[in-house]
Amino acid sequence: MSTRIATTAALILALCTATAAQVTKREYPGIKNFSRVNATVACGGATSPEAVQALKKEGFVSIVNLRTAEEPEANVDVEAAAAATAGIRYFHLPFKSTAPETAVVDRFLTVVSEPKNQPVFIHCASANRVAALWLIKRVRVDKWKVENALEEAKAIGLTSEPLRTFALDYLSRK
Repeated sequence: MSTRIATTAALILALCTATAAQVTKREYPGIKNFSRVNATVACGGATSPEAVQALKKEGFVSIVNLRTAEEPEANVDVEAAAAATAGIRYFHLPFKSTAPETAVVDRFLTVVSEPKNQPVFIHCASANRVAALWLIKRVRVDKWKVENALEEAKAIGLTSEPLRTFALDYLSRK
């Protein structure tokens, strides 16, 4: 019986490790902290308008920008114009890490869950906000266990304890 328990524990550990291993980091010109989550999602931090055309060439059909227009070097309007020129759907969902709003999360879940918006590239300034919202999506929409979703979120870039707390509170309320 103890061999069976050990085997089960090893399998669970392997599945949890595979979750984070799915996220692959790479250098991407014009994008800070780029991560590929799977075939339909990539995440990142600050993204230059010049990187939009490269995202289009990689097959992305949508961009979700979580930065606020007031952030230094956010270039929201310029990025939106670059997306329009490239023929990419552009969603600006300003999400303040200091005052996160559940309405933005709800809109985010709708946008990223819509098949016509995939593959989607999601970004903020560092990937911290992206990771917090992705954590919520994984649990709420994909029905992942919180522990697995947290591990993946950390691999994407979740470092903020307040954002982690916000995400977990959001999940407990709905």
